[in-house]
Amino acid sequence: MKNQTLGFIGAGNMASSLIGGLISDGYPAENIFVSDVDAAKLKDLATRFGIHTFEDNRAVVEQSRTVVLAVKPQILEGVAREIAAAVQQTGPLIISIAAGVREADLDRWLGGGASIVRCMPNTPALVNAGATALHANDRAGSDHKSAAEAIVRAVGIAVWVEREDLLDLVTALSGSGPAYFFLFMEAMEDAAAEMGLDKPTARLLTQQTALGAARIAIESEDGPAELRRRVTSPGGTTEKAIDVFERGSLRSLVRDAMKAANARAAELSKQLGG
Repeated sequence: MKNQTLGFIGAGNMASSLIGGLISDGYPAENIFVSDVDAAKLKDLATRFGIHTFEDNRAVVEQSRTVVLAVKPQILEGVAREIAAAVQQTGPLIISIAAGVREADLDRWLGGGASIVRCMPNTPALVNAGATALHANDRAGSDHKSAAEAIVRAVGIAVWVEREDLLDLVTALSGSGPAYFFLFMEAMEDAAAEMGLDKPTARLLTQQTALGAARIAIESEDGPAELRRRVTSPGGTTEKAIDVFERGSLRSLVRDAMKAANARAAELSKQLGG
C-alpha cells in the first residue's frame, strides 16, 4: 500500500487528519497528491507534510492509484463529473468520505464501472480516535478493501458493514454520536455548576470522567451493562442517579433519537442522489 500513489480531492480537516496519520505511520509524502480550490490550504499541507499539491482535481486523479473524495456532499456531484473522464482513463480506487452519497449515484456521476468504497468517519478522527465504517461496491476487490481500510486505520478503528444502507445507521450511531456525548457532558457540567461547583472545575471533572469511563470500556472484555453494575452499589449514590435516568426513560429517548437521525440520513441520501 505504501508504494502506491494516493490522491485527495479536498484539503479540509478530514483530509488533513488522514494525511497526517498516514505520514506518521510511515507513508511516503512523495506518494501523496492533494487538490483543492483553496490555495492557502494547499500551501499549509505542503509545508507541514511535504506532499504534492494541485489546484486541478484531474491532475490528482491522473497520478493516483487511489483517490479519496474528501469534499462536502453538496458539491460531490460536480467534482465527480469533472474528474469522470480521468477516472475512466486510469481506473483508480475511489474512496468517498462524503456522508449520504450512495455508491450508485457516485458511480453514475463518474461514468460507470468504478471501484468504490464508501466510508463514514466521525470527527474524533481529527485527534486520531476515529471510528469509521466502510462498505465496498461489487467492483471493489480484496486489494481495494485492504487499501481503504489501511487509510482510515491511520486515524482510528475501522469496521465493515454488509449492506450500504447500514451506513445510515452508522451515521446515527458513531457519526452523530460525539454530539450525544457532548450534550450529556454539557448537562452534567451545568448541573454541577448549578449545585455549587465553579464552572472550570465542573468542566474538568466531567471531561476526565468521560475519558476514564471510555478507557475502561475499551480496555475491558465486559460490556457496559456489567461495567455499570460494578460501580452501582446497592443503596448508594450511583443507584439513586441511575433510578432517575431509568424512570425518565433514558433508553427510549436514546433509541428515538437514533431512529430520527437514521431516518434523516436516509432522507438526505435520496436528496443528494437527485
